[in-house]
Amino acid sequence: MHRLALFDLDGTLADRQSALSDAVTGLCQAHALSPTAEQWLRTKLVDRANAADFVRLREVFSLDPPAVQLWQDYVSLMAAAVTCRPEVLGGLARLRKAEWTIGIITNGAGEIQRAKLAATGLADLVDGVAVSGDLEIRKPDLRLFELAATRCGVDLAGGGWMIGDNPTGDIGGGHKAGLRTIWLRGRPWPDGLPAANHVVDDITDAITILLNETSE
Repeated sequence: MHRLALFDLDGTLADRQSALSDAVTGLCQAHALSPTAEQWLRTKLVDRANAADFVRLREVFSLDPPAVQLWQDYVSLMAAAVTCRPEVLGGLARLRKAEWTIGIITNGAGEIQRAKLAATGLADLVDGVAVSGDLEIRKPDLRLFELAATRCGVDLAGGGWMIGDNPTGDIGGGHKAGLRTIWLRGRPWPDGLPAANHVVDDITDAITILLNETSE
């Protein structure tokens, strides 16, 4: 089996929810948006965000700033707010030292996901990144997993691991891709979905499992 570890980004390596709250607050303050518009944004962007959301925001609330400006401001604010804990960055560095190939496979718009990777320092610790917005497909689509492996310079046929918090997208998709899986507990588990190989409460525990695999 390859020492390939594919990680989800939002809710796994990076804390999107707290960053989203801070970014929406900042955007609303910068453009003097109404409480109604702020609540609309918090509801609309709860799972993901893309430029089209801000076209709709401008239409619904008859805003003056161009949609592209609102989107770019949001991207900048998210990049400034998103965090990856030092112990997670350190764990990924240890995986690299142990000769693991590390990839990130994430749903979302390419522009904002890459801004998060750069801002958190994750971009410097991974071998390849696949973002759903690049292909207009989303996890659990096998093609996104294949793209991630290719960008890491390996082939899914060699096996590896998928680590994430989304049961269907990360764990179900990982199973379909022939990968072993580690689920970061939190979301409801759908009926009929095969169990993950491991279940953890913190991403650092998943990294420890991988490091232990290295030493076996």
